[in-house]
Amino acid sequence: MNVLFLCTGNSCRSILGEATFNHLAPTGWHAMSAGSKPAGYVHPRSLALLAREGISTAGYFSKSWEDLPAIPDIVITVCGSAAGETCPAYLGAVLRTHWGVEDPAHAVGTDEEIDAAFIKAYRILRARIEAFFALPLETLKQDRMVLKAELDNIADILA
Repeated sequence: MNVLFLCTGNSCRSILGEATFNHLAPTGWHAMSAGSKPAGYVHPRSLALLAREGISTAGYFSKSWEDLPAIPDIVITVCGSAAGETCPAYLGAVLRTHWGVEDPAHAVGTDEEIDAAFIKAYRILRARIEAFFALPLETLKQDRMVLKAELDNIADILA
């Protein structure tokens, strides 16, 4: 199963989701990420945070949803709402869910406050990904409606 983490810039949240998902994924599950308007770079604080967490950052880059290496089975949008962000809508025969997370790239303040915004986004995504992998995935792959409901419920997890 291929999972796409989708947002606008593909520099922070979707990269954090992709890398964390792939770090925790069982055999047969793979994540990718993309943006509708890619920033063209991965935010250095995202890469530093992943490295501190022991998650490989090799091969991750900001890319367009037009350049995906595979067709996704599941699309998870991670756009937040505080900045009035418009979340991209992926078209196609995929299961969709929304796990909104505020964009740490827009955080302001001291270095500690900005780092805290990245840590918060990472912890929320990690908690949701761990909840995803705690589901009976082999059973749920057979019932898309139940899987969709479970994925939608995971969106309420805040870490």
